[in-house]
Amino acid sequence: MTAIDRAFARCKREKRAAFVPYVTAGDPDLETTVELVQALAASGADVIELGVPFSDPIADGPVNQRAAARALASGTTLSGVLAAVARARFRVDVPIVLFSYFNPIHARGVVSFAEQASASGVDGVLCLDLPPEEAEEVVPVLRAHGLDTIFLLAPTSTRERRKAAAVWSSGFVYYVSRTGTTGERAEIPRELGAEVKSVRRLAKLPVAVGFGISTPAQAGAVGRLADGVVVGSALVRVVEEHVGRRGLVEAVAARAGALRAALGGRSR
Repeated sequence: MTAIDRAFARCKREKRAAFVPYVTAGDPDLETTVELVQALAASGADVIELGVPFSDPIADGPVNQRAAARALASGTTLSGVLAAVARARFRVDVPIVLFSYFNPIHARGVVSFAEQASASGVDGVLCLDLPPEEAEEVVPVLRAHGLDTIFLLAPTSTRERRKAAAVWSSGFVYYVSRTGTTGERAEIPRELGAEVKSVRRLAKLPVAVGFGISTPAQAGAVGRLADGVVVGSALVRVVEEHVGRRGLVEAVAARAGALRAALGGRSR
């Protein structure tokens, strides 16, 4: 079992959904990112997603787009993100997933990226714009270096795409709760429970749901339907509100702790 497998297995034993918080690496700087990883782990994160900033984040909403812009303005690079993961690894043992567009990985070279990511302590990789149907040459390289490969599915995903994601995913499947870009929303789709069950049966993997989850009540509701709850924009917004102010890390930790508490069970 991989570290991500073990995290979801532990949550299953505890009869609760995994808490998967997301922040953008390098927002507002990489040293703060290392502190945020520590704080999120202490707040009960079961898996942590780190976004690799990209200049054309087409799948992201305004909050995450601004975070990527701040990270790039601070000089964040893929090498810097991997170095930050390596520093965080000395302090936390929570699985870390890189949430990236494929371009930075392709530019680095898939083999070189896999080697460096594994050596840095990355546990899994999710490429937003890499369709599972086109992953046949990428997945074996990542898996050979001990990296789980996580793919996105959405309500509009075709049967063929769902089958491909079932074949090439490991660790968990990330199910997008609604179409469109990332961002906070007021309601959870009514059909979400049926969709999660369908994906779980097909992939035979845990299903984590993200996009639009922003409050403890929403996290709790989704946690009763899915194996994992991903919260991104709500935490990234807290970072944005505290850039240049004291208490940024503490504010994110407090919001993460409230979201984690809504899932029940005991924290790590």
